[in-house]
Amino acid sequence: MYHDDHPPMHIHVEYQGHVALMSISAGEVIKGSLPNKALKLVKEWVDTHQKELQKDWELAQRLEPLEKIIGADND
Repeated sequence: MYHDDHPPMHIHVEYQGHVALMSISAGEVIKGSLPNKALKLVKEWVDTHQKELQKDWELAQRLEPLEKIIGADND
């Protein structure tokens, strides 16, 4: 997620050379592509952390520091 990024609410996903924009509200790829296994993992993660992602999106739009969200690999 980047500060002051364009709508709709989304995250940037990179996986083994694949790049995609993923909708926070719908959990779907807006642009780009991911392998099926990675797509499933990211969709589940977005669904689980949707409220946190929406909050971070609002912070990013106000150019405020983002809150850490545990990654899909629990980092």
